Amino acid sequence: MTGNVTKVRDGDTIEVGRIPIRLIGVSAPELDEPLGQQSKKFMVDLVMGKRVRCVLDGSKTYDRFAGICYLEGKDIGAAVIDAGLARDCLRFSGGRYRAVETAAARESINLPKYCW
Repeated sequence: MTGNVTKVRDGDTIEVGRIPIRLIGVSAPELDEPLGQQSKKFMVDLVMGKRVRCVLDGSKTYDRFAGICYLEGKDIGAAVIDAGLARDCLRFSGGRYRAVETAAARESINLPKYCW
């Protein structure tokens, strides 16, 4: 699906039009956790109001569809992880983002249990 980002909920969830999308394999801190607000701001600056293409996998988590989203051909999940503001959630990424995950993020962002 393709559309404009109308809302950024946090560092790993955006809305394209009215459709909420959880970035597969990306674990950003919650807004009330360290780096949570910075992660959201990074995503707002990166994609808010811009046209993205998302490849949905057919699954849902809570009210969100799961997918990988691209801005100008670049994976936005990889961008937030590479910026040190999220981590690779191995259980769902299959290691897709392992190479871009920073050492600083490994030290400062705890992965939720569901990522293992």
